[in-house]
Amino acid sequence: NSTLHQGLCLLDPGIPHDAAAKAEITVEKLRGNISVLFGSGGNIIVLAGHDGTFLVDAGIAVSRARIQAALSQISDGPVKFLVNTHWHWDHTDGNEWVHNLGATIIAHENVLKRLSATTRVEEWNHTFQPWPTSGRPTVVFKTEKTLNFDGETIVLKSYGAGHTDGDVSVYFSNADVLALGDNFWNGYYPFIDNGVGGGIDGMIRWVNASLASVTDKTIIIPGHGPVGNRAQLVEFRDMLLTVRENVASLKKQGKSLEEVIAAKPTADYDQKWGAYVIDGALFTRLVYAGVG
Repeated sequence: NSTLHQGLCLLDPGIPHDAAAKAEITVEKLRGNISVLFGSGGNIIVLAGHDGTFLVDAGIAVSRARIQAALSQISDGPVKFLVNTHWHWDHTDGNEWVHNLGATIIAHENVLKRLSATTRVEEWNHTFQPWPTSGRPTVVFKTEKTLNFDGETIVLKSYGAGHTDGDVSVYFSNADVLALGDNFWNGYYPFIDNGVGGGIDGMIRWVNASLASVTDKTIIIPGHGPVGNRAQLVEFRDMLLTVRENVASLKKQGKSLEEVIAAKPTADYDQKWGAYVIDGALFTRLVYAGVG
């Protein structure tokens, strides 16, 4: 099951990547020459232009052959640009090979900071070594950057720390398609990287800001899960809010992390949202770390 292995890899990068290398890469065409590739770590977005392609996120490096095969079905042009929605390895592990094909890598300034240093993710029990220089972004920004590619206006935005301290959203203005990276997991509890400044409150702020910028016609691409829409993003936001309130209330009562987990503050959502990588207990742990 490639989805299961993708989940295991996400939580333990030390696991061999054989399954990620063999995982089928599926393509879903959206609109405005935009497609999504599923199967290698985080979702990969592709904008096909006349003289090349524009990527959002690069997946896991061992998927390279299958990703390239999928890309060749979409366009025979070279990859010109790659945007990283954040620093996590299941979105940036492919940076080096994409750059070596000639692409310029663009990201939030904190992504460059994270990929240039040794970074520990306690929940994954893994310490990441610095990315090779060729796998790091060379164009960075802090709050907003607008690009024009093959007639499409692409707006990159940061609303501050959310899932991590270096998240960006990518909005394809003409096509009305928004990629939110891991500030949106469609139908699943999200991972929250508290260790690098992420937190539940930041994620909620991110989702609210994103909701204010979209309509019911906007296609919204999550970092993980199927392509979504505004109603699904609202449902995700409401889940985040309720679990946050439940956990914060228990924590204010002086309950320890173990006591809060035992109280099952996610119980009403576990069946729908807890079926992927993050179960109710782990999500409770992640939320607990981020509330006062």
